[in-house]
Amino acid sequence: MYQYTDFDRQFVRQRADQFRDQLGRWQTGKLSEEEFRPLRLQNGWYVQRYAPMLRVAVPYGELSSRQIRALAVIAREYDEPEAEVYRTALETQGALGTATLPTHYAHFTTRTNVQYNWIPLSKSADVMDLLASVDMHGIQTSGNCIRNITTDERAGIAQDEVADPRPFAEIMRQWSTLHPEFAFLPRKFKIAITGATEDRAATDWHDVGLKLVRNDAGELGFRVAVGGGMGRTPMIGPVVREFLPWNQIMNYLEAVVRVYNRYGRRDNKYKARIKILVKAEGQKYIDDVEQEYREIVEIDGGPHTITQAEFDRVAASFVPPALAGRRDAMPQGERDALLQRQSAASVPFARWLARNVAPHQDPGLRAVTLSFKRRLQAPGDASADQLDVLAGLVDRFSAGEARVTHDQNILLPWVHAEDLFELWQAASDAGLASANVHLLTDMIACPGGDFCALANARSIPIAEAITERYQDLDELDDIGEIDLHISGCINSCGHHHSGHIGILGVDKDGKEWYQVTLGGSDGSALSGRSAAGKVIGPSFSAPEVPDVIEAVLTTYRDTRLAGETFINTVRRVGLDPFKTAANAARFAVAAQESAS
Repeated sequence: MYQYTDFDRQFVRQRADQFRDQLGRWQTGKLSEEEFRPLRLQNGWYVQRYAPMLRVAVPYGELSSRQIRALAVIAREYDEPEAEVYRTALETQGALGTATLPTHYAHFTTRTNVQYNWIPLSKSADVMDLLASVDMHGIQTSGNCIRNITTDERAGIAQDEVADPRPFAEIMRQWSTLHPEFAFLPRKFKIAITGATEDRAATDWHDVGLKLVRNDAGELGFRVAVGGGMGRTPMIGPVVREFLPWNQIMNYLEAVVRVYNRYGRRDNKYKARIKILVKAEGQKYIDDVEQEYREIVEIDGGPHTITQAEFDRVAASFVPPALAGRRDAMPQGERDALLQRQSAASVPFARWLARNVAPHQDPGLRAVTLSFKRRLQAPGDASADQLDVLAGLVDRFSAGEARVTHDQNILLPWVHAEDLFELWQAASDAGLASANVHLLTDMIACPGGDFCALANARSIPIAEAITERYQDLDELDDIGEIDLHISGCINSCGHHHSGHIGILGVDKDGKEWYQVTLGGSDGSALSGRSAAGKVIGPSFSAPEVPDVIEAVLTTYRDTRLAGETFINTVRRVGLDPFKTAANAARFAVAAQESAS
């Protein structure tokens, strides 16, 4: 993991002190609400439907056990709404059929950040101080700036890796933090980077998607895509450079963002993202970037060229932990035999081993995903107690390091193979060992209308209803690997566009309805080429959605070829059979409601 320097710590603590002063001036009326708003947003403090929401930055997803414990303290001691606020929220949600709204929870997001939904602003400065004490903050999690940079959760350990992307992500983070030219862009700006042949970071869906590659000469560089994004206008970012030398990536990013800052629209926030500019200008945008890049290098001298010394300095933070010298490590033959015996003795362990455990660059280690998808808990939510348990597991089994995944789970990157059974037992006791990774119930969902002021409909009850219906692991295994993504509004925080099955909350005459899309993908090996899903039929009411999903899945199981995944069946047979099944399910629900 990256180790903060004295400068890093001083900067973060000064920002926390500055925010405390700003908060105090707002509380005493010296700053108006309009003046305070951009200041709190710069530190990750939003105001949502009922209460403030804090978004904590987790650059490229890495967390230490110490940081996880601090996140647990925040959940336990600060994520509690004022009584009147909570009572109002419960009354409103009760009318919509929601019995409770969880408190004392953290929420893992698709961009590997951590959110809290109930912390009062009166306590926000104390939380900022606590975060700073463990090298954390909320900078670059809001506003029209370059946001938290994400990458592959298996960075540095994946067998299919060309190069570790984390040093580059950290260099980019340092370059972009408080960049004076890019503090007020036309709109938010998101960068994702992968160093693997499989894209586990959904790079095609970002404003800038970077993929480490090697050319025919074996030299390391980047494939650069610009102009991807979801929201109202989903687009896959077109490739603007097939190969850029690795040490020039910062100069090139400077050109990409500078041209966007110059020409991006500021008169309409719905048309302000870089994807709109790239689509409107086409080759002209690429030509302008190339011209800007040449001037940065030839006239300005390439001020952001990454030197080997600087790369080595940052990369030194990302060496593997001292695990190889473990005295009780087993020889490979004994280890493999042990796992075979344990799998034969326990079917649940064997299922978890096949589903949640991935190979590692080090043959003695494994990458293990702990599932935060379970009944009666929103996808990606973690209670204070679960965070404490997680921190203990991270210390005990993963050299003190964990990673938040794009799919809202937690990955342990440094697990000894001979410890897998013991880890599974401990995770099972904590309710974190569901063997459902990449299956239907391993769904992505945003907080939706239960918390978000922008949402048209709630995501969590839909996720709960589908999860409740599909609890049989044998049935889930038979359905196979599938991405189900749920968003409460068109902003697509739940990435519904890239779901094999996408569910989007929409407003229809002041009521909650849901569009269903099929055929989306995020570019992973499971999904293949990146694509936006297509809508099947009209919108459905909340009670209809689980039956519609079941009808879609039944159609898949009836029409698939041997070994064929859901996404490949959809691509082969087209949408019509699924549309017919979805509409039939809708009419059946309507008939049942009419009869009752």
